[in-house]
Amino acid sequence: MKYDKLNLRNRFILKRKKKYLNAKKFNFDLIFKLIRKHFYNKKITIAGYYPSYYEVNILSFLEEATKRKFKIALPVIKSPISMSFKSWIFQDPLFVSKFGILEPENSKKQTVPDLIMVPLVAFDGKLNRIGYGKGYYDRSLRKIKNIKKKTIALGIAYSFQKCKSIPVNKHDFKLDYIFTERGIISSNN
Repeated sequence: MKYDKLNLRNRFILKRKKKYLNAKKFNFDLIFKLIRKHFYNKKITIAGYYPSYYEVNILSFLEEATKRKFKIALPVIKSPISMSFKSWIFQDPLFVSKFGILEPENSKKQTVPDLIMVPLVAFDGKLNRIGYGKGYYDRSLRKIKNIKKKTIALGIAYSFQKCKSIPVNKHDFKLDYIFTERGIISSNN
């Protein structure tokens, strides 16, 4: 199974790199509709990510969410096995951590988000995902769902990242929705 995931990961990372520039525009208003559906008019905390390695660029969404007075958080890698989310004000400086990701520089404030935007390498119709293989999101999502049951895990991907089936194990965390340029996929679709 490990080989299958590694094979899929490598194949889809390459596919994303090749197709990145030809990708269609995303309708981020659909995410605001999803937020209204689940949280009504509550101003929730949205955990995003700073895009890299040809991931879907969500910066325009994070900027609009900031204008609409939502709190924003970004992932912070604390150790080789631990990730949390810290508050971030859009356009505040970020720094490259020792793990190679951009993180909020001055924020000491750890937060438990209501909506977590999860970058991914590949997904299937059952809302399983393949990430980069370190398990940060799987562990963090499981921990956060134990604290805040209504937290939504929203995978962010291009539609061409969908594959037939992803091998899963007990450590893998299934997403609630996946958002692509074609819309939002739920387990009901």
